[in-house]
Amino acid sequence: MDPIRNPYAPGAGQRPPELAGRDEQLAAFDVVLERVQRGRPERSLVLTGLRGVGKTVLLNALRGAAVRKGWGTGKLEARPDQSLRRPLASALHQAVRELGHPEQSETDHVLGVIRSFVQRDAGADAKLRDRWSPGIEAPAVRGRADSGDVEIDLVELLSDVGGLAADTGKGVAVFIDEMQDLGADDVSALCAACHELSQSGLPVIVVGAGLPHLPAVLSASKSYSERLFSYQRIDRLERAQADRALVAPAAEEEASYDEDALAAMYDATGGYPYFIQAYGKAVWDLAPRSPITAADVAVAAPEAERELAVGFFGSRFERATPGERDYLRAMADAAADLGADPVGAVATADVAAVLSKKPQSLSPARDALLKKGLIYSGERGRIAFTVPHFGRYLRTQA
Repeated sequence: MDPIRNPYAPGAGQRPPELAGRDEQLAAFDVVLERVQRGRPERSLVLTGLRGVGKTVLLNALRGAAVRKGWGTGKLEARPDQSLRRPLASALHQAVRELGHPEQSETDHVLGVIRSFVQRDAGADAKLRDRWSPGIEAPAVRGRADSGDVEIDLVELLSDVGGLAADTGKGVAVFIDEMQDLGADDVSALCAACHELSQSGLPVIVVGAGLPHLPAVLSASKSYSERLFSYQRIDRLERAQADRALVAPAAEEEASYDEDALAAMYDATGGYPYFIQAYGKAVWDLAPRSPITAADVAVAAPEAERELAVGFFGSRFERATPGERDYLRAMADAAADLGADPVGAVATADVAAVLSKKPQSLSPARDALLKKGLIYSGERGRIAFTVPHFGRYLRTQA
């Protein structure tokens, strides 16, 4: 098979040639956009799932849908070591520019509020580079979104942005990736702002994406967050959807798979979108001709696994210290000993038993892995890998 015509795209956040299995989410989001634009009550949206299920790809697709409807949009990626102010200000600056409000004075006022919001984080004695607001030439609006209380400031900021959007008959959507990495104060402020916006009916929504424990993070911040957001779990693809993700791009290049090959691909990938792209690329490059067969999949699987071992699993494993790696291996062994779902949660007590240690002594390693995003805790006393098939990798290669 010609590698130049290989249609598969195993990249981080890179849209696959066929976005299979997400039609329901895309259709539901179109309804949200229309309702908000018409002043109807609607909740902001939160996407959750393991790494490799396509949350970022879907987030970008939803943003594209908003852009096509003439909305102002902005996107940011949360980081645990960064305040929300600066990246959110950049996202809103872009959204305001996309809105194209006809009155420049109104636009300048909101841009000034954005500038005021971000400069408040820098402080009066901050260096010039920390007080600089790229592209915002409007002067800061004093006394608006600059109190220093991020909750008060964010409510004022999004209210002003929402008012500008309402004037145009459109809306503003802010897309936040890795939302679980927001600081506690920023999460609380964001929930409060969404709550205020939902009551005022302003056309602003937040679309967040994060790991499976994100709902618990939001709930711990504001109890009403359970009713504030519409939560959608993004999971692996069903067999028919996984087949479509492989077959449709191949058909565009006048190639095909036989039924046994598709079955073998689903067994190998588990239906996880990133793995489908990785295996698809390897199989295409090594298959001698079309149709691709189960034998071709068997030949290419080791190559796909080597690529995943280095770029997907290995890069994460290398971030862990020796003690943390022992903990990860113990998690994999505990799941295997219990016959548990390979992407399911295991009890911390079972992990401690594998290591023959008391659970309390392992708390530092567990907490460090949680902060690094290698594991998550969806319920008290239980933990799971954030990456599908990570346990299998640890047991066979690491």
